[in-house]
Amino acid sequence: MTAHLKKAELHCHIEGAAPPALALAQARKYNVDVSGLIEDGAYVWADFSHFLKCYDAVAELFRSEEDYALLAEAYLTELAEAGTIYSEIIVSPDHGNTIGIGSDAYIRGLAAGIEAAKAKTGIEGRMIITIIRHMGAEAAERTARYAAKRAHGLVTGFNLAGEERMHSVADFARAFDIARDAGLGITIHAGEMAGAFSVRDALDHVRPSRISHGVRAIEDADLVRRIAGEGVVLETCPGSNVSLQVYPDFASHPLTALHAAGCRVTLNSDDPPFFHTSLRQEYEIASQVMGFSDEEINGMTRTAIEAAFVDEATRARLLASI
Repeated sequence: MTAHLKKAELHCHIEGAAPPALALAQARKYNVDVSGLIEDGAYVWADFSHFLKCYDAVAELFRSEEDYALLAEAYLTELAEAGTIYSEIIVSPDHGNTIGIGSDAYIRGLAAGIEAAKAKTGIEGRMIITIIRHMGAEAAERTARYAAKRAHGLVTGFNLAGEERMHSVADFARAFDIARDAGLGITIHAGEMAGAFSVRDALDHVRPSRISHGVRAIEDADLVRRIAGEGVVLETCPGSNVSLQVYPDFASHPLTALHAAGCRVTLNSDDPPFFHTSLRQEYEIASQVMGFSDEEINGMTRTAIEAAFVDEATRARLLASI
C-alpha cells in the first residue's frame, strides 16, 4: 500500500480531471443532458475517438471563471487527500477563447482554484500552457506568445498535446523557442499514440527537459540509452496507456524496463476519471502490480519534484518534505 507515501504529479489535463459528480452538477447548472456520457458515476466511452468526444462534452460543462476555479480546487483537494504535495495541471488558453470567456479569465479561474486548494490543504500547484497539435503551427505560435507574457505567476511551463500523428514536431519548434526564451519549462507529448520516432523528433527539434508519456521509446534501445544519458524525465501514465490500449495490460507496460535502464520516470494520471484511475491508484499500481519498492517509488516522486517547473526555494521545500 502507498497511502503513507508523499506523491507528486507532472501530467494531468485539467478538463480531463473533472470528477463525474462535479460534471453532473455542472450539467444540472446549465441544463445539459449528459445521459450516455455519465452512467453510474463514471464516464462512458468505447475507443479513442469516442473518448475525445466524451472529453470535449465534459469540457463544455465548464463555462465561466468561477467554474474553472471550482474544477481546479476540486481536483487539487482530491490529490491532497491522497498525500500529494505537488501538482502541475495542463491548461489550454485556447479553450478559454473557444468557450467565450477569454484566455485571461480562464487562467485566472484556474489560478484561484489552485490557490484555494493550497490555502485549504497546503498542496502546491502550477500550470503548464499547452498548444494543440492539430490546430497547426500558426495557432501554436500565437499561444506561445500569450504564454510568454507570463500573465500569472503560477504559469511556469509549456507543452504540446493533441493528435500526435498530425504535423511534424519541427513545425512547432518556433513556438517552443518563444516559450523557452520567456523562461518557461518545456515538455512535449510524444511516444504515446506514435512510436519511438516521435520521441526522437521531440528531443532533436524541441530539446525538452521532460517528455509527456515517452513510453514508446522502449521500441528503440539506442533512444532509451539517450534518454537515460541526457537525464530527460518521462511523465509516464500507465493507467492511461492501458485504458487506451497502447499496451494490453500492466504486465506489458514498459515502466519497469525504462526504470531498470536508468531512465528518470514519474507517475501521473493524465485524464484520471476518464481512464478510471487516479494518482493514488497509479502509485498503487506501481507498488502492487509492477513491484516497485517504497524506496523506488519515493525516488520517482523526488524525480518529479527535481523536474518540476518551480522556483528553487519551492523545490527545496518540497524535496525536504518527502
